[in-house]
Formats: sequence, C-alpha cells, structure tokens
Amino acid sequence: MLNHIRPAIVSMALFTGLLGLGYPLAVTGVAQAAFPYQANGSLLKDAKGQVVGSALLGQSFAQAKYLHSRPSAAGDGYDASASSGSNMGPLNEDLAARVKEGADALRAEAPGQVIPADAVTASASGLDPHISPANARLQTARIARARGLSDAQVQTVIDDETESALLGFIGQPRVNVLAVNRALDRL
Repeated sequence: MLNHIRPAIVSMALFTGLLGLGYPLAVTGVAQAAFPYQANGSLLKDAKGQVVGSALLGQSFAQAKYLHSRPSAAGDGYDASASSGSNMGPLNEDLAARVKEGADALRAEAPGQVIPADAVTASASGLDPHISPANARLQTARIARARGLSDAQVQTVIDDETESALLGFIGQPRVNVLAVNRALDRL
C-alpha cells in the first residue's frame, strides 16, 4: 500500500511546487522584465510622482470641469473590490429607472443632443476607463463653460486622446476619461 501512496504524495508535492510556486513566480518575473508598466497596474502619476489612477480602471469624476465616466455598477461608485455588472436585464425596473434618471440629467445639460448608450449604461465590469467619442463630445460644452475655454479647445484635447480601433478593425474608437482629464488640467 505504501508503494501506491508514496508516488501520489511525491507527485502532489512536485506539482504543487512546480505549478503552485514555480510557474507563478516565472510568469511574474517575465511580466516584470518584459512589461513592468502593465504588470504593476498601468499606474498614472502626476508631476510630483503621486499615483492619480490607472489607465485600465475607471474612476468617478463629478465636477463640471471634468469629463464624466460611464455610470458604474461596481459597488458604491468605482469600487474595484466590487467589480461586476449589475446583472439587470433590459426589462428590469431598477435599471430602467436608473437609465431614465441619467438620460433626463443629460437632456437638461445638453438639450436636443443625442444621448449615447454608454452615457447612461454601465460596462460589464463596472470599471471601464473609456467612453465613446460621442459621449465625450456630448460633454464638451459643459467642460468648456466650467473651465472658461472654447468648445474647440476642449474638443481638441478629446480628439488628441481618442484611441482608434486596435489594428484599425478590432473594437471601437474610445476615449480614456482619466487621460482627457489630466490633459485638461495641464492646459
């Protein structure tokens, strides 16, 4: 019987060491050597070296002078520990009420403008750092008024920070909210 148990114990110890320790350490080492910025969270820092956010995680901006992110389904605001979608279907009354409330606020802010879907709906993770160029354009007038800039100046910053589809055909053009807000602060 010991002849049967010993190989199982040795195999378990070997594979635990190899796959539970060795492999994760090797992947972490390669990531740190080849992609240190991404492996450490794609953190963005200000001129003083203070971390102001991540290029990969959305955050809430409520002041009128900033580009606003998508609504978040992740906990209370953009809580990364509660990352998830709302799991509300299109016929859910709470979702419909939340979308209507957001759309009414945007209609008051930008009368007569078409409201893009991403302006009133959360992303799947609830932490998407991007919005559509149409959503960003919708906010241009508010930002320009709050900062004392022209609409054209704000739109130029948004255009400069708009990322195109990956390889020209994968995904949609998108605007990183934190990158635009940092560029606006630098003006």
